[in-house]
Amino acid sequence: MTRLERLADVAGLVGQELGVSDWMVINQERIDAFADATGDHQWIHVDRERAAKELPTGTTIAHGYLILSLIPMLASPLLEIADVTRTINYGCNRVRYTNMVPAGSRVRARRVLKSAEEGSGGTRLVSEIVFEIEGEERPACVAEVVTVLYTDAPD
Repeated sequence: MTRLERLADVAGLVGQELGVSDWMVINQERIDAFADATGDHQWIHVDRERAAKELPTGTTIAHGYLILSLIPMLASPLLEIADVTRTINYGCNRVRYTNMVPAGSRVRARRVLKSAEEGSGGTRLVSEIVFEIEGEERPACVAEVVTVLYTDAPD
């Protein structure tokens, strides 16, 4: 984890790794809850018996968007800035799912700051987030995400 006192100092971190999260288990209960929340009940995610027979993993796999949705939990805490009062998700420039995440796997997020640009009222950060799967060479997901950070201090 990287800590700063002032948002004004974030530009000095461009090009650096901000940290690596703890491992998180992606169990079937989490996959099922995500399926219920999104309405995506495709068999590769929720049908354990069929997945055991038909998928190369021998088990169900996590939704790609489930992995991406872990950014606030796993990647956002890797940069803490004391004077930031709010952070807004601005979107993604690029997202690629490069490996399946079998149920029961552990994943973690690695965050690198790609750019930091001050704008009207906030600072736009572009970060590369790589979701690694324990024991796998290829990551689950590589995403370039954009967030806008604000302070209550005048520009």
